[in-house]
Amino acid sequence: MNALAVSQGLLDQPGTVAFLVIFGMGVILFFVFRSMAKHLRKIQMAARAEAEAEAAAKASRPDRRPAGE
Repeated sequence: MNALAVSQGLLDQPGTVAFLVIFGMGVILFFVFRSMAKHLRKIQMAARAEAEAEAAAKASRPDRRPAGE
């Protein structure tokens, strides 16, 4: 008599554990990428505002080159 041990638990099957690990990583990555996109938008808006302020300051000051040039 050769009796094989058969696992009956849901988490005892190798495919189930692997799927849960991969799915969990996917959920975590979704939130990480969403947060990263939010931070990149903030940085882009700050850089754009800084560039506009610099352009406005450059436009408001007179050009101080000598008349001979």
